[in-house]
Amino acid sequence: MSDFSVTWDLVRGRFLGSLEGLSDAQLNWRLHPKSLTIGEAAIHVAGVEMFFASQLQEESLDGLDARVAQASTQGVVNDLEFPFGEEEITMELVTQILDRASAYLRPLIEEPDAWRGRSIVSALGPVIDGTGAFARLAYHPAYHHAQVYLISTAPDFPTT
Repeated sequence: MSDFSVTWDLVRGRFLGSLEGLSDAQLNWRLHPKSLTIGEAAIHVAGVEMFFASQLQEESLDGLDARVAQASTQGVVNDLEFPFGEEEITMELVTQILDRASAYLRPLIEEPDAWRGRSIVSALGPVIDGTGAFARLAYHPAYHHAQVYLISTAPDFPTT
């Protein structure tokens, strides 16, 4: 187990805890037109995990995993449409996607040494090495955990 994985487990666990019990309406509620919904943020977290892990392993993704990886950037750091529509974003799908991403990334983040020297393109564009990738992956869910708190405490957030 690495320091990266200890941090990732802690902050990702808190992020997952903030999703517990949310309804589909709450997952899809948008604070303002340019913000992510909680459901989109959750898929984005998984998307970055899939995107980085696939690059580190020099693997191609297909099907659902490829769509999830697109959520690392599409509709988040650019003006493209988010790869999942509101009608698709349910707690069942979000849980499935987060579980898939965790299973894909966990072996790498727990034993990062073999991947540290690899270069990948980060979600924000710069080329980073594996150590930089793991540092970003370790804290990334915490950023979105804070977003979930801000969104879910907004005055008009749905109660059910």
